[in-house]
Amino acid sequence: MHATRIVAIRHGETAWNVDTRIQGHLDIPLNDTGLWQAAQVAQALVGEPIAAIYSSDLQRAHATAQAVAHTTGAPLKTEPGLRERSFGHFQGRTFAEIEAELPEDALRWRKRDPHYTPEGGESLVTLRDRIERTVTALAQQHVGEQVVMVAHGGVLDVLYRLATRQDIQAPRTWQLANAAINRLLWTPDGLTLVGWADTQHLDQIVVRDENHA
Repeated sequence: MHATRIVAIRHGETAWNVDTRIQGHLDIPLNDTGLWQAAQVAQALVGEPIAAIYSSDLQRAHATAQAVAHTTGAPLKTEPGLRERSFGHFQGRTFAEIEAELPEDALRWRKRDPHYTPEGGESLVTLRDRIERTVTALAQQHVGEQVVMVAHGGVLDVLYRLATRQDIQAPRTWQLANAAINRLLWTPDGLTLVGWADTQHLDQIVVRDENHA
């Protein structure tokens, strides 16, 4: 079968994730929790055959991918096509601020209007087309192999919808956890879902040495 196995990972946590502040194309670094999550997901993939790691060029994704590359030894390549959706003038605002300051825009966003484009940003249709085109181009280079793609919540949302044939406006009922392991299969017929939102590697209890607290 002409298939490529894909491990899709959302970047580790950032301070803006915690604040529910829209990041989009703004280049926000991982926080301490995010760095720990990156190390954990990297360790979870040790021993798996990985032909290549592809990462968004934004540092929160790239730092997560670097951890995986360091631990697995797989080559890392930057792919701007895996960037988060550009949210234009929403970027830097919290969800609550958008609701208060831009209520009409917030309504169209909340209803998942597929053609609504925040000023200076991308529509859901534009995002979907970009991600489908990028992932297809990358997967075609690795038929018979497994690759890791490190990206963003919006990107992972698109991948899930493509793999399950769900409409772009369908309400989201799946998780997009930071540093979760998500598995898909690509063939010339498109994506199919293998496994989603595996966070077992993030469930470890950190035992503190009381002598070095």
